[in-house]
Amino acid sequence: MFDYIIIGAGSAGCVLANRLSEDPHVKVLLLEAGPRDRHPFIHMPAGLAKLVGKKSLNWDYHTAPEPQLDGRTLWWPRGKVLGGSSSINAMCYTRGVPADYDEWSAHGATGWDWKSVLPYFRRSERNERGGDALHGDQGPLYVSDLRHTNPLSHVFIEAGQQAGHPRNRDFNGAVQEGFGLYQVTQKNGARCSSAVAYLDPVRERHNLTIVTGAHVSRITFDGPAGSRRASGVVYTAHGKAYHQQAAREVLLSGGALNSPQLLMLSGVGPVAHLRRLGIDVVHDAPQVGENLQDHLDICTLQHSTQAVTYDRLSDAKVAFDYYLRGHRGVGSSNIAEAGAFVRSRFAPDARPDIQLHFVPAMLDDHGRHRLSGDGYTVHACLLRPRSRGRLSLVSNRAADKVRIEANYLSDAEGFDLKMMVECAKLSRELLAQKAFDAYRGTPIFPARDDLDDASLAAFVRAKAETIYHPIGTCRMGNDDASVVDPQLRVRGVEGLRVIDASVMPTLIGGNTNAPTMMIAERAADLIRAG
Repeated sequence: MFDYIIIGAGSAGCVLANRLSEDPHVKVLLLEAGPRDRHPFIHMPAGLAKLVGKKSLNWDYHTAPEPQLDGRTLWWPRGKVLGGSSSINAMCYTRGVPADYDEWSAHGATGWDWKSVLPYFRRSERNERGGDALHGDQGPLYVSDLRHTNPLSHVFIEAGQQAGHPRNRDFNGAVQEGFGLYQVTQKNGARCSSAVAYLDPVRERHNLTIVTGAHVSRITFDGPAGSRRASGVVYTAHGKAYHQQAAREVLLSGGALNSPQLLMLSGVGPVAHLRRLGIDVVHDAPQVGENLQDHLDICTLQHSTQAVTYDRLSDAKVAFDYYLRGHRGVGSSNIAEAGAFVRSRFAPDARPDIQLHFVPAMLDDHGRHRLSGDGYTVHACLLRPRSRGRLSLVSNRAADKVRIEANYLSDAEGFDLKMMVECAKLSRELLAQKAFDAYRGTPIFPARDDLDDASLAAFVRAKAETIYHPIGTCRMGNDDASVVDPQLRVRGVEGLRVIDASVMPTLIGGNTNAPTMMIAERAADLIRAG
């Protein structure tokens, strides 16, 4: 019997496996539905462009038709491999701003204010620039400056300054606002996923068992009604079925989609929904699957008159240079090298409310639609959308994916659409700056530079996509309706916690990978404290 069973070896699960197995007297089982992270494109940073569509490493989710996005069904890639989405993402290391976490605390996530979470960011981080009051330099997660950057990435930063915005060397420093290059989760020019950072150094621990290809169908419970305790999990792996017991706790780290799905399949969720699907109810938890939030992103594309982009690279040459030059060259690029945080004229408070990622290549439909020639792309997203979505089961079978209703742009005030139009206008303004004069070709998306707000709104509805930051579906809080309490314990049962991005009450102002690892770092302390 294991003391702890961790479901999901993604950004959070790998952290938990490392930290909990530090105690040699504790036995830990880590279950991952995907394979080992052996694919070479995982570890060569620029290989992320080649991972698009690799269904063996991806849950390959799609939303239901989105009413406010012309009825489109949007693709939601999520990592299905050791390291989870940290093995397929663009490696940008951002943490948001202190007020984001103080907001969590104000929403009832006691103990998750900035002062409380900063030590866990620092514990996780090994920043190549060294440690200080805001950064760690002894943690397992390597955070590095890019080894290779495209000339257009620097042009983008210059354009931001020409448009009146400040330069920013560190988006995780005292001030987030400004234009600069992202620091990335890389170690010596290779991807540093949560699996590389937290699992690789401890794989040989005798008290840690890692099982890949393990598909969990439900969590089991013991005890009478009203006092149910998670006792273990049922899963299949390599053609065999298992019911594994947990002596202390079951820790659910499946992510914002899989964690609420497994809770509902196990009988923890909205009672009417579960009964309709023939699932025995363990605890009526109406908020499981609710409060879904995501960063909606609009891409503005422009042709380049110079062949300096990443559109027509020789794959063989990139790989040859990368491996022969010690993980340097284009292969070490995360592609989304430069970015920005901007405070718009509509910002409700002092925080930047728009994030930009610049790509020196034409990126349409997540890179799945290849365009001819050379070009560049500005991603722009609203950081704190007001729209809320939900997840629901389509059956009582674990193999059937959840129904995702993101409900983008559905807020009653129309604020999110107004801000997405502002995102598109800002992108066009930046691409019109003098810095791009030597490279500017014809516009691609949108195809004209003179669109009014109504036309830009139509452009957003036709082209906006996720930028891969779903959260909130197992909301943390101190109210009875919250799914987990501030110690991440699932309400209504014992011996079960959810530890991943699904517990975030609200979106943070940036990429969600680093905060997810922070949550797991702090969760390990909460678990050890009992």
